[in-house]
Amino acid sequence: MKELDDLQLPEDLGYTDDHEWARITGEMVRVGVSDYAQDQLGDIVFVELPNVGDRFQKGDAFGTLESVKAVSELYAPMSGEVVAVNAALIDSPELINQDPYSAWIMAIKPVDPDEFAQLHTATAYLEMLRG
Repeated sequence: MKELDDLQLPEDLGYTDDHEWARITGEMVRVGVSDYAQDQLGDIVFVELPNVGDRFQKGDAFGTLESVKAVSELYAPMSGEVVAVNAALIDSPELINQDPYSAWIMAIKPVDPDEFAQLHTATAYLEMLRG
């Protein structure tokens, strides 16, 4: 387990209380799980991805991560329609453990881009973890 000060928390992301991240890329928002989440879960062995075209409201469950320790629900950090999924995770779920910020899970077209401002900054997320 990493110490909190050893976590990678990119400044350009928004973070949820449930440890997902969101990154704005043009008109899309990529979504994944934080370094903290992957570290707590341990070796990830399965990722349940949503389907392209699925629509989620902020806070809706959109998939699961299964590790050797537990199964964890994934929650949408923003409302929107799934426009892409990271199919590489089907055969290589461990990519999330290797680099949780490159191994995005889904990309959505947000309904309300202003929801991004409601997410934690990296600093606020770290303070929440220190709790």
